[in-house]
Amino acid sequence: MLVHEFLINSAARRPDNTALICGQERLTYKELDILSDRLAVTLVDIGITRSDRVIIFLENSVESVIAMFAILKAGGVFIMLNPDMKANKLNFILKDSEAKGLIGHAGKFAIINDAIMDASALENIVWCEDGDTDLHLMERSTRPDLETALWSGFMGSHGSVSTDKLPRCIDVDLATIIYTSGSTGEPKGVVSTHYNMVAAATSITSYLNNREDDIILNTLPLSFDYGLYQVVMATLFGGTVVLEKSFTYPYAVIERLVQEKVTGFPIVPTMVAILLQLESLGKYDFSSLRYMTNTAAALPVSYIEKLQDFFPHVTIFSMYGLTECKRVAYLPPEELKRKPSSVGIAIPNEEVFIVGADGNKVGPKEVGELVVRGSNVMQGYWKRPEETAKTFKPGRYRGETLLYTGDLFTMDEEASFILSPGKMT
Repeated sequence: MLVHEFLINSAARRPDNTALICGQERLTYKELDILSDRLAVTLVDIGITRSDRVIIFLENSVESVIAMFAILKAGGVFIMLNPDMKANKLNFILKDSEAKGLIGHAGKFAIINDAIMDASALENIVWCEDGDTDLHLMERSTRPDLETALWSGFMGSHGSVSTDKLPRCIDVDLATIIYTSGSTGEPKGVVSTHYNMVAAATSITSYLNNREDDIILNTLPLSFDYGLYQVVMATLFGGTVVLEKSFTYPYAVIERLVQEKVTGFPIVPTMVAILLQLESLGKYDFSSLRYMTNTAAALPVSYIEKLQDFFPHVTIFSMYGLTECKRVAYLPPEELKRKPSSVGIAIPNEEVFIVGADGNKVGPKEVGELVVRGSNVMQGYWKRPEETAKTFKPGRYRGETLLYTGDLFTMDEEASFILSPGKMT
C-alpha cells in the first residue's frame, strides 16, 4: 500500500463523498483524485522524476493537499513547510534536501526569490496565483534558468488526464521528509517511507475507531505532522477534512465545527487554554462531536478534567508521539480518570519498552529510556548519518530499526507509560 493509494481507493469507493472543505471550496474524492492526477502529470512533464524532493510552500489550502498527493503520484518526495518561514531557513532546507521542485504562492515571491538564489539543485517552480498576483513578478526572478509553471495554466479543467506516464513506486520508496523546527539549531529532516506512513495511519485510525462518516476539523499546520496526518488518515478511511488556516479566530473555528457537524477535533494544549476561556462556548451545539485528540505536549490534568466536564459525551484521547515515529502511545479514554498522568499504552502494531543505562530492559517503576519498535519507526535524519546512528539503532532482525527516543519514562504493572522529568544524557 502506498500513501496516495489511500486517495485513489477512497475515490473509487466513495467518489461523491466530500474529501476536503477549505473556506468556500469543497472537493469530492473524485475531484481531489483527478486534480492531483493533473498536477502529477504536469510535474513529470516538467522534469520531476522518482525520488526527487519537492517542497510545498503553501498555507493550509486545497492547493497544498492537491500538491501532496500529486508529488507522491509523480514518484516524488514531498516536503511540507510552514509558509511563514523566513528566506534563510527556506534556503537551508532547499539546499539540505537538494529539492528539485518547489510549489509556492506568488504572494511569497520575495521570500522564495531570496531563498532560491544559490539552491543549485532546484530546477522547477510551480506558482500558485490569485486575482491579486502580479504575473510580471516572475520576470524579476533571481533564477531565470528555472522551469516555471502557473497553477492556473494546468488546473483550469477538472477533466481526467492519462496517468500512463506516472511511475510505479513501492512501499519502501521515500514519501516525505518532515523538517523539525530547528529552534535550537539547524532544522533536521525526518525521513519517512510509504510503509512508515501507512503503518502509522493504519494504527492510529484503528484505535480512534474512525469511520467513513467522520468529519475532522484541522486547524493545525500541515507542516506539523499532527496536522498532516489528519489529511492522510481521512483519505485512508474515506472521511472528510475541514481544513482551517489556523486557530487564530477561535469563534470562527467553533462556528465552522458546528456548521459542518464535525465529529473529530485534534487539539494541542494552547488551543485548549483558549477554548476553555471562551465566554460564549456554552451556546454552541456540540452534539455531533464524537472525539478529541491531543498529542505534542501532554494535556495538564486540569485541562482534561475541564474538557470532560464541558464535553461529557466526547471521547478524549491523550497521546504521546515524536516525528521520528509519528505516534508512540495513547491512553485508552476509559483510563483518563484513573491514570491522568499516563501517556498510555503502545499503539496497535507497535512494541514499546524501557531500557536502563546498560541497554537492558527494566521492570515496572524503574526509570529508563523509552524505545520504540515497529513499522512506524521512520528511516532516520536526512543526510545526518551520525545523528541517525545515535537515535535509530539496529534491532533484533535484519533490517529492523529501533527508535531510542531520548525521553525518560517509567512503566506501571499494566504496561502504561509515564513520562519522567529530564532527558537522556
